[in-house]
Amino acid sequence: MKTKKPLSLCSVIASLLLLSHGTVDHGGRSTRSSILFYTMGRSGYEFDVFTLPIQFDSTPKSGYEFQITDGRSVNYNGHFPSMISSSSLSILPNNQILTTNKDLPPPINLIYVSERNGSSTICLDAVYHGGPARATRRSALEVSNRVQVTLVGDQQSNGLNSMKDRPSLVGDHLIYASTHENIGAPRMSWTAVYSTHLRTRLTRRLTPHGMTDFSPAVSPSETWTAVASYGERGWSGEIQELKTDIFIFKTHDGSDRVKVVEQGGWPCWVDDSTLYFHRVGDDGWWSVYRAIFPQSGKISVDSVVTQRVTPPGLHAFTPATSPANKRFIAMATRRPDSEYRHIELYDVVSEQFWEVTRPVSPKAHHYNPFLSPDFIRIGYHRCRGLSNGGKDTHLLLENIHSPLPDVSAFRIDGPFPSFSPEGDRIAYLDRQGLNVMNLDGSGLHCVYSGTLFGTAWDPVRKGVIYTSAGPYFASVGTEVDVISINIEGDKLSHKKLTEGTENNAFPSPSPDGKWLVFRSGRSGYKNLYIMDAVNGEKGGLYRLTDGPWDDTMANWSPDGDWIAFSSDRENPGSGSFALYMIHPNGTGLKKLLDSGSGGRINHPCFSPDGNSIVFTSDYAAVSAEPISIPSQYQPFGEIFTIRSDGTGLSRMTHNPYEDGTPTWGPASMRAADVQQAVDEDCNFSDSSWLSAARPSAAVGGQCGAAYRQEASN
Repeated sequence: MKTKKPLSLCSVIASLLLLSHGTVDHGGRSTRSSILFYTMGRSGYEFDVFTLPIQFDSTPKSGYEFQITDGRSVNYNGHFPSMISSSSLSILPNNQILTTNKDLPPPINLIYVSERNGSSTICLDAVYHGGPARATRRSALEVSNRVQVTLVGDQQSNGLNSMKDRPSLVGDHLIYASTHENIGAPRMSWTAVYSTHLRTRLTRRLTPHGMTDFSPAVSPSETWTAVASYGERGWSGEIQELKTDIFIFKTHDGSDRVKVVEQGGWPCWVDDSTLYFHRVGDDGWWSVYRAIFPQSGKISVDSVVTQRVTPPGLHAFTPATSPANKRFIAMATRRPDSEYRHIELYDVVSEQFWEVTRPVSPKAHHYNPFLSPDFIRIGYHRCRGLSNGGKDTHLLLENIHSPLPDVSAFRIDGPFPSFSPEGDRIAYLDRQGLNVMNLDGSGLHCVYSGTLFGTAWDPVRKGVIYTSAGPYFASVGTEVDVISINIEGDKLSHKKLTEGTENNAFPSPSPDGKWLVFRSGRSGYKNLYIMDAVNGEKGGLYRLTDGPWDDTMANWSPDGDWIAFSSDRENPGSGSFALYMIHPNGTGLKKLLDSGSGGRINHPCFSPDGNSIVFTSDYAAVSAEPISIPSQYQPFGEIFTIRSDGTGLSRMTHNPYEDGTPTWGPASMRAADVQQAVDEDCNFSDSSWLSAARPSAAVGGQCGAAYRQEASN
């Protein structure tokens, strides 16, 4: 449970930057607005990349662990490049040149993904751990013992805040996965592999159009790149193992593409004829496998020999290799006697494991190991924590790069945010209840304790907030009530607006403040109703939609003419929720967008001018292998916007997390983060489906699907 503390001085200074700075139209009104959304568990990550020396003659100790990245933002999926020389660094943009002092130990060079500055970028850090950095540089960030360069950012994705993942440096080129190109079909992942020439900045797509590639790995000779790929099959809703296949292709242009393994992910090469990968075995254990290519003849699934490497009895995944020592592979494991994910080395000859991270930090999750080319170091990422340079703060508001002009975007540390009508306050929920704060994060206080979901401010009566009180993800007959909470005056008060035991939720007021649209299960199905906003059902009630399906998550347009909502009416009970609009009198029903068979579009909210709608959806499927990230009930769900006429679909977020419950308000918020002091350290868990000591062999990903069967409440 979080314990709120006063904001720090740094936080207050940062929050003062969140001042209105909108442009003004001819009527003197601000033309800017802001979108807030919540990301499941994201504020607890605080990842940094760490390294330990490989020493088989002694047990690893905490004093040997070295934090490579700088403790800013979330840093993950590192790569030790084969060589970073002065000549190779000369290809970096803007003449970013590094010259080292030969009298000092060589720096640790690391390429990694970082989610800093509201955008996902690929960075190169040269870190001097044996003394102060003595280097000359131009147009690079240099701090004490670090030189840091951005290799790939928004400029390679036409300004989009796309996800960029699992990078490898190949000569003058960076090979990585990105989500910046729309694949053009619903529920198809946008993730593909690209090559960027670091001198010219020219970027080339290596994945064929119409296909999806994850987790690229370049062979030691740099001739081949291996990927986990859907091919042309597409995503079927998996949230555990994606059931991808392994393909290889020529690194320089993507040619000679061929499938070499059926069902496999996270490939890595030990030499140009052998690679490792992970998959779930028939016995339910995640294990590392080996693929051996033929010495001559055609390479295909039929000619490649696959062998299971790690035994059952533990989960082993995300393997890593080094060409300097083919006997050992690194991997992440989940053992039945541990609640944590750890990094281990495995001797493929003696079939023995060697623990790496458990002796150093036994109560922390460790992710996605990688080995230095000389087999001297092993790297991984984990939560940096309070004892490792971290601070006891989370980002209460995190500024996110927005692709929409005059619209700012922020991630908030709690679900169901909403703006006050004046745009000067924000309501949101956490595990304690309903919180209200000013735009800059000041004045944060809890106004109602209890289990709630959904928030909406009354547009006329100052300080009145509507919400749903009761358990979420509940049946139609579960007691859930719409309530109004008055936060003004000396004493807080609340009023129950619905009667009975039916599941009543997601209230949204009409712009004149007279009516509330909400969903109710009183007929045996969750349909939409409209009631008096002040006196609730007693003041007037009528039914808006009627049918053996679920209509839910309604939002009233600013002009009062339309109500947007999510519905599974085309395939009731399937979990497929599309975006609809209807007039408040029940006429004019129209579908704006669906996300394909099994797809979901949830939590629509109109823009302040009513011309657009923001929502969360699985329209872009998954962006990374789910096992490579912390626990997510559904490792998909991005924030999108669309015009109210159904045109102009735009993706706002690109990541492997669950983004949801967006709101679109009239506030103009300057691009600055706001920190919140918390009394917890790295509060996140590993994937729940890895914790079983005796796993089921059926691993199709149905746990998360069942959890989200009601499409987020």
